[in-house]
Amino acid sequence: MDKPLHIASLVVLARPELFEAVKANLRLLKGLELHQQSPAGKLVVVLEAEDESQILDCIQQIGNLPGVLNAALIYHEVLEDTGEVV
Repeated sequence: MDKPLHIASLVVLARPELFEAVKANLRLLKGLELHQQSPAGKLVVVLEAEDESQILDCIQQIGNLPGVLNAALIYHEVLEDTGEVV
C-alpha cells in the first residue's frame, strides 16, 4: 500500500418506493459496497478512497441521488502504510 487508505461507513436512508433505484445508483459509484439493507429503506454502505475529499465528495453524491433522504457518516478510519509485509 503506497498511499493511505480511507475507509468509511455510512447509513443511507432512502424512500422505500425508490429503494431499488437508489441501490442501483449506489452500485455505480466507485469504491462503494452495499453491506446490509432493510425493507424500510435503510442501507449500510462502505466506502474506500485514497483521501478524505473523495469520501466527502461521494457522501455528497449519495445525498443528491433521487430517492435518498439522508446519508450519515458513521465511521472513518485511515490505514497508513507501515512498510511491513504481511
